[in-house]
Order: sequence, then structure tokens, then C-alpha cells
Amino acid sequence: MGRAVITARLTAVTWYSRGNYTMTEVSFPDVVLYAIPGFVAFVFLEIVLWKAGRKNPFGKTVRFNTKDAAASLAMGGGNVVVGLIFGGAIAATYGFLYQFRMFEMPITWWMIAIVFVVDDFLYYVFHRLAHEHRWFWASHIVHHSSQHYNLTTALRQTWTGFFAGSFLFSAPMLLVGVHPAVIGFVGGINLVYQFWIHTEAIDRFPRWVEAVMNTPAHHRVHHATNPDYLDSNYAGVFIVWDRMFGTFVDERKDEPPRYGIVRNLGTFNPLKIAVHEWLGIFNDVRKAKSLRDVWGYTFGPPGWSPDGSRRTSAMIKQAWAEEQAKQDQTTSPAAAE
Repeated sequence: MGRAVITARLTAVTWYSRGNYTMTEVSFPDVVLYAIPGFVAFVFLEIVLWKAGRKNPFGKTVRFNTKDAAASLAMGGGNVVVGLIFGGAIAATYGFLYQFRMFEMPITWWMIAIVFVVDDFLYYVFHRLAHEHRWFWASHIVHHSSQHYNLTTALRQTWTGFFAGSFLFSAPMLLVGVHPAVIGFVGGINLVYQFWIHTEAIDRFPRWVEAVMNTPAHHRVHHATNPDYLDSNYAGVFIVWDRMFGTFVDERKDEPPRYGIVRNLGTFNPLKIAVHEWLGIFNDVRKAKSLRDVWGYTFGPPGWSPDGSRRTSAMIKQAWAEEQAKQDQTTSPAAAE
């Protein structure tokens, strides 16, 4: 998920047209607001299923952690508040950029459908970069900080997306003439879609669905810290992006996901969850000995260090692959001879 709720707050906003600054108004329903009762209902349904002893796709009975769920809900509530505070600034930025559009895109159902697909691709780009560069990861890590995987995890959203600048990834659509309110509308639909895939209550769908759409099975892999699952399945709605760009990893029944982050926080304090990685960047930069170190600590991959003493996800995956290769050699028929 990881997309701040503020994206959906760009609906029903008044904008100024380029040139003559005449007033134009475009309005769409706030799909996130309308979906909130459904979020609550499905969270309670999932709790009922676990209390009734329903097992997850890996044959285990899931235990619902109240403190963790409360922390996730607090993060979600804080995200809504942050959206109300900074939504105006984002709307103003989008309005400013929209003045320099090269074309005038019509607001029709087919154009909105095209924008929805383009927006989902841009989400893939943002989401991938958010895992590859610490500046964006400092905001996005919040969504991965739970060691549990249920529908409340979907609501564990960042409070600092505005400062990370994640909303600017939609700028290319503004410049080609997509109305800001349309971007807000499709972003809201994307956000609502990603809610239901944060669950272990659903196993798999028919093969054709799993081939095209992002599903709980695919997204469980994304939230896992297992070395072979790291840095994969960045999709929002359409898993085809991961299949196209080589970041797709299928879920295996013999490899249940271990959720969380490489170094788990050990706290349910919402404020610490919200800012811990930003504080980490600050402390590292403060001790940096060169501009190269400052850049690496700020924009390098999460886990980067000048001397390689910390481990990035690429290093973790490489070490795991080398260990697997050694095990394969020792268990191969040739080795047995």
C-alpha cells in the first residue's frame, strides 16, 4: 500500500486554468472516505475468522495481536490528519504544475481508465524506488514495520510522505494534461484496492487472476523478510509490472513469509514508528566523514554503510543465494558419489 491518503484528498478541489486563470471545477467522490465503513467491517470479519480458528494458507492458526493492530490503526488515523494538514499544499503544487500542461486531456470514462493504468505503473516506479533508496524508505518503512499481516496492517500508513516528496511521482501526468482531480480519484481507487490484499485469510485465486492482478498471495511475499522474497512484487493493482521488469516472486507453500523489516522495531509507539528511520538518517549523516557518506546514508539503499558493515537487501539476497548454492552442491548426486 504505502500511498498516503492525501492522494485521494485532491478530489472536489477548485483549480485555475492556464493562461486566463478562469475558474474551473472538477469533482469526484472521495472513494477512500466512502470505503472506511467497509474497512472497519472487514477488519472485524477477519478477527472473527481468526478467533474461530481459521488457518492461514500455510496451515497455521493466526493469533491476532491487539497492540500491533492498535498501533496500525493509530498510524492510519495519523495519516488522515496529516492529509488534512498538507493536502492543501499538495493541491496547490499540483495546480501549479497543471498550468504548464502540454495538452488538454478530456475527462471521459475511457480517459480515466487509461489514467488509472498509468497511475498504477507510476505507483510501481515509486514503490520500487521507495525500497531502493533510503530517503523514500524512511517514509515507506512505516507500512512494513508490523510483524503481523492482516487488514489492520493495510492501514499502517506513513505520516511523512509529504516530506519525502512521494506525491511528485504523479507530476508527469499533470504535465501531459491530466486534471489533478482525476489523479486524486484514480489514486483513491488504487489505495482502496490495496486494502484487501493485506490478509492471510485468502489463499489463491484462479491462475488467470494471479497472472494479472496483485493478490494477497503476491503481496504477502512483498511484506516478507525471507531473503528469497526481498525486493519483489511492488505492484499496486496489476502484478504485470513486476512480471515485465523482473521483480516478481511467487509465494511458495514451503516458504511461509516472515513479516516485518530486517531489524524489527520492538515497539508499538506510533511516534517512534513514524520517525525512527528519519532519526536514523540524521544520526548517520551527523557522523558522516565525507559528502559521499552523506549521500550514501541519505539516498543509498537501506542498510548502506561506507565500510559495508551493515547489510543491504542485495547483500542479504546474495549471501542467501551463495548459501543455497553450497547446500545444493553438498546434496547433489555428484557430491554423494
